[in-house]
Amino acid sequence: MIVTIIGTGLIGGSAAKVLREKGFATRILGVDNNPLHAATALRLGIVDEMADLQTAVETADLVLLAIPVDAALVVLPRVLDYTTQQVVADMGSAKSLLRNKVAQHPRRGRYVSTHPMWGTEYSGPEAAVSGAFRQKAVVICNAGESDADALTLVRDMYTLMEMRLLDMDAAEHDLHAAYVSHISHITSFALANTVLEKEKEDEAIFELASAGFESTVRLAKSNPDMWVPILQQNRDNILDVLNEHISQLRKFKSCLEKENYGYLKTLMENANTIKRIIK
Repeated sequence: MIVTIIGTGLIGGSAAKVLREKGFATRILGVDNNPLHAATALRLGIVDEMADLQTAVETADLVLLAIPVDAALVVLPRVLDYTTQQVVADMGSAKSLLRNKVAQHPRRGRYVSTHPMWGTEYSGPEAAVSGAFRQKAVVICNAGESDADALTLVRDMYTLMEMRLLDMDAAEHDLHAAYVSHISHITSFALANTVLEKEKEDEAIFELASAGFESTVRLAKSNPDMWVPILQQNRDNILDVLNEHISQLRKFKSCLEKENYGYLKTLMENANTIKRIIK
């Protein structure tokens, strides 16, 4: 099967690696508007060749979009314009706007809306890793809007990647993603800025940084070019989650101000119950 990867960075590159290793893809074409990424993807053997968008789509059996969500709004309609029987799937983390963008496209059925719930704070082809998606969840949105054969192919691909398949409506996905992914990144960015501001006064902070601090602010190293569009597209859900998060922070602040350590312990014990979700 010929697979075209539009966007040869972390997600697209990792997908290319596993699809080649599993024998799913016999040939991989790449499309990338970043010349450095294109050259690196070729050098690392992530793709067999780079091509222009039209050629890459028309040549492929399967097209995967692994580009920032704002770019996907522009590129996906163009991809569908070039599509006849090809199957097209995006891998972005905001779904509703993209779904609406192509809702009336005559080849909408060839498109499957997906979000593999995996990523790291790194970007670019050199960040791509083998086995990246194993045992992670992938959300398939509004499956009934896709042609049966397109849906089957995409489900088979993710099953081959050893992912857990979940079905959701795009709006439901965006709400849940705001809670489990998007707020985590905002919190990490904000904490990093807090510490960087304080570090101007006390350089010892980073000398004392522990593994716990590293894991908490790890996401602050994520690429803003990817995350600003995600937060923009999922703005309403994220604002709702942020308001709740700020309310929780105020509770901790109030406990310390009023020396209410009993309630502080209660807040922490309640937080401990997250273990029923995350082992």
